[in-house]
Amino acid sequence: MKNMKLCPLAVAITMSLSPLAYANETETKDADIEKITVVGSYIEGYNAHQASGASRLDLDIVDIPQSVSVITSAQLDDFQLHDINSALDTATGINVERIETDRTYYTARGFDVTNFQIDGVGLPLTNGNNHADEDTAIYERIEVIRGANGLMTGVGNPSATVNFIRKRPTAFNAFNVNASYGSWNNKRLEADANLVINDTFSARVVLLNQKKESYLDRYETDKNVAYAFLEANLSDNTSLSLSHSFISSDAKGNNWGALPLFYTDGTPTNYDVSTNTSADWSNWKVVKNNTVLELSHYFTDNWRLRATYSYKTTDEDTELFYVYGTPDKATELGLFGYASEYDLDDNHHMADVYVDGDFELFGNTHQLVFGVNYAKMSYEDTSLYDYQTGNGFPVMPPLPEWDGNTPKPTFTDGLTGSDVTQTQKSAYFTGRFNLFEGFHLIAGGRFNSWDVEGESYGVNETADDAKFIPYIGGVYEITEQFSAYASYTETFTSQTEKDINDRTLEPVTGESAEVGIKGSLFNDRLIATLAYFDVKQTNLATLDPSTAPLPPEEQRYYGSDGVKSKGFEVDVAGEIYHGWNVSLGYTDFDITTNDLTNQVANYTPSKLFKFGTTYELPFLEQLTIGANMRWQDDIFRYQTPDLAVVTTQDAYAIVDLMARYEFTDNIQLTVNANNVTDEKYLTSLYWAQGFYGAPANYNATLSWKM
Repeated sequence: MKNMKLCPLAVAITMSLSPLAYANETETKDADIEKITVVGSYIEGYNAHQASGASRLDLDIVDIPQSVSVITSAQLDDFQLHDINSALDTATGINVERIETDRTYYTARGFDVTNFQIDGVGLPLTNGNNHADEDTAIYERIEVIRGANGLMTGVGNPSATVNFIRKRPTAFNAFNVNASYGSWNNKRLEADANLVINDTFSARVVLLNQKKESYLDRYETDKNVAYAFLEANLSDNTSLSLSHSFISSDAKGNNWGALPLFYTDGTPTNYDVSTNTSADWSNWKVVKNNTVLELSHYFTDNWRLRATYSYKTTDEDTELFYVYGTPDKATELGLFGYASEYDLDDNHHMADVYVDGDFELFGNTHQLVFGVNYAKMSYEDTSLYDYQTGNGFPVMPPLPEWDGNTPKPTFTDGLTGSDVTQTQKSAYFTGRFNLFEGFHLIAGGRFNSWDVEGESYGVNETADDAKFIPYIGGVYEITEQFSAYASYTETFTSQTEKDINDRTLEPVTGESAEVGIKGSLFNDRLIATLAYFDVKQTNLATLDPSTAPLPPEEQRYYGSDGVKSKGFEVDVAGEIYHGWNVSLGYTDFDITTNDLTNQVANYTPSKLFKFGTTYELPFLEQLTIGANMRWQDDIFRYQTPDLAVVTTQDAYAIVDLMARYEFTDNIQLTVNANNVTDEKYLTSLYWAQGFYGAPANYNATLSWKM
């Protein structure tokens, strides 16, 4: 049973069996009662059967007509994927664009990923990127639904939706502690406790502190997480929960922008991997709070109401130093720097109420979901500079000699920023109809009303749109193991640009079509998916050439086709042999754009391969070994308008290894070695600057469970 991972809180079932009654029934009262205790467990490997972020329906992954993968808790633990960036590095089709140390974009199928959810409720990221090092300690698993997610979001890009499933109270008391130490003085202490208070109340608490330095000069972080989830079972049919998470990331020596990638003669730069453009006083502090209230009520065994309200805030305070220019190859001179103080305050109100259940029609059982959603996001940010002292605009020494030593400016000049409020109101419905033996039709839609008010850095962001987003998909069971599926849905994004007649352009529409085959193999221990997708944007704002010479506020636009993406994906996850777990993903697609340089296609990897595996050695049951690898093909970026200068990142692979030894059922040691080949690579060409990924490093974690 080595491959059967016990739930951290295993379920004990006591069954009472009476002996056969004798002819005289009165004698049974004296019969001995035989008691048998059965310990139950569940498989906690790399196979997750369900994903809730694609719809409100409780569907197995094989019954969802889209490409879906799940990063399980086993994967997070095996390879110590402590932040969402390293976790999403393992997800099929997801490309993590680390443009700076504390700012990250994500892409899938050639489009930015902007839809992130927590337990199925969310709103697109502010400005489409994530700030700071967000930890995975509070999450049980991470679901990735590729393509447009018209039912659950409706807005954003037809790329993917990432749904973070939080840890919740379970049935028995438990306490887990993980202590880690690794390269660059990486120290981490994490505690996870489950408490059953009484028959009504239970709680889950996670606490974390991590302090680490970095391979990058001057860069270090201090991260703290506190999470509490209190659940009350008010009756057999009703439960209420209140939860709160606090995440604080305090970075020092963080970069803003990154390294120049070419010299004045057009040849590429090649700095040491530790080179950092930050000043020694640079800092970026991010504090995120999220409070969630949930109510669940079962009217009958088949019909349920679920209501969720969450309030999320983000507070950012930064002092940043930006390096720009093109250095001379011989002298390394030619760079300049300036500084800015950037502050952000945003808050999200999100409410979601839905009813789901089964019903009988024409002799078959069907499922139905209908609900409403409200989301409001308000954010204010400000940027300040130093125009007076000159400290904010120094001439830089050669970058290889840069030690970050520059006087800290006084930030009092050039006040600018944003004050924007976005409101979304929506109603949605979904039905899964059992039309005939082996065939299910999933059909539904979402009506979104989207309103934006405010101004951002001098640009009027006001927009007001409403649109119905359709969804249709079908799944046909070919055999007990294999099924075929097809689906179509859309998304939309408001625009503020105006056409030649001074009318605001209609929203950008993202259309996503997908067909595929899914298989549930090895007694349902492994799920495999082969998908073909065709995704495109229409009505993307494009500058009208006749207005190009005019000032920006007088320029006009027209709608045109945006990014188009066609390709296929393979996703495999589960146990292929006793004790051998695998997670495999391969993506291959082509991108075309309305940009003559096809820049998006150039800097976006069109081929991605992800592979993770662990094996429990049969001759030494306490030892598990594993490997994790991600590979991408070569990318490049035109750096000058005349296309004369090109930055290229050759294809590369990052290989990580792990080993875990279980001293007892409660104590184990996991050692991870990352980038074991010491590959040198640029983390992204999403921008015209970049920095290098981490060289070879290690991490060791001692875990104690009780």
